Amino acid sequence: MSCEHLNNVTLETLIPKANFPVFRCEECIRINSQWVHLRICQTCGKMLCCDSSKHQHARRHYEETGHPVMSSAELGEGWLWCFVDEAAKEY
Repeated sequence: MSCEHLNNVTLETLIPKANFPVFRCEECIRINSQWVHLRICQTCGKMLCCDSSKHQHARRHYEETGHPVMSSAELGEGWLWCFVDEAAKEY
C-alpha cells in the first residue's frame, strides 16, 4: 500500500532530531508526567510521547490537529508513521 502522507515527507523536508536540544514530551512536561518513547510531528515539529506512553500525546495531537505523520525521535531509529493510513516507512 502506498501512503501519500508518508511519500510527502522526504529527507529534504524531514524535521530532524538534531533540531531538538532536549528530548522530552512537551505535553508530559506540562502535566508533570512520564513518557516511554518520543515522536516528532512532521507537520508542526512538536515532540510528543508514543502510544506506549500513558497519555499517548502524539496520537492525541493527530486526533486534535489532523497532522498525519510522526517520526521516531529515538536515537538510532529512522522511520515515519502515518496515523491516517496506519502505515510506516523507513528512511
